[in-house]
Amino acid sequence: MNSDWFTPSHGVMLALLLGFAIAHSGLAALRPWGEVKIGARAYRVLFALVSVPAATVLIIYFFNHRYDGAQLWNLQGVPGLRAVIWSLSALSFLFLYPSTFNLLEVAAIAKPQLHLHETGIIRITRHPQMVGQIIWCIAHALWLGTSFMLVTCFGLIAHHCFAVWHGDRRLARRYGAAFATAREHTSIVPFKAIWEGRQTLQWQEFWRPAYLGIAVFVGFFWWAHPSLIALTAKVGW
Repeated sequence: MNSDWFTPSHGVMLALLLGFAIAHSGLAALRPWGEVKIGARAYRVLFALVSVPAATVLIIYFFNHRYDGAQLWNLQGVPGLRAVIWSLSALSFLFLYPSTFNLLEVAAIAKPQLHLHETGIIRITRHPQMVGQIIWCIAHALWLGTSFMLVTCFGLIAHHCFAVWHGDRRLARRYGAAFATAREHTSIVPFKAIWEGRQTLQWQEFWRPAYLGIAVFVGFFWWAHPSLIALTAKVGW
């Protein structure tokens, strides 16, 4: 392997991910204080004004540098791999779904609230965003095979593992004994609570309009993916 494989973009990506993690988790931690000061809706807007631009910068930079560094493997010619990658990516969005169940709150039209659920995909894992992010990372690491992708995966997964601890801590402080009960009925590791007999799947809970919305989004993203890559390539980052 060439000794100069660690290009500056690797460090930049880690710095961008760290900055996003600090802003995102920091604002989540300050939410009780902020909602008292400016109200729940205004704090949601502030959260979005910080998080959305930061995430957009991350996405653009990732697209433009995804092949940087060492090419550790190249499986793109393997028959059927493209279908596997898209299937894993679609599955990852099913785990990254929860905000779509409360769109009015996300948009600050309805009063944003913390929710304590034991239904739907929470029966599979208490932290679906973390699981979805890991699935997304596996899919894209298989496809790209670059050192830059592995660095990106490390940063994303590290942030989500921290968010697992941070999220449980905030829910415990907010709900106390109710969260302790929910934690006993759920698990971080997918399906662990189910195979241990602490939880059962209720498939009817998955028949919700939000899942149709996810399917439409995945289809749109599949269609628009080449155009998005071409568009971000015009940004000189």
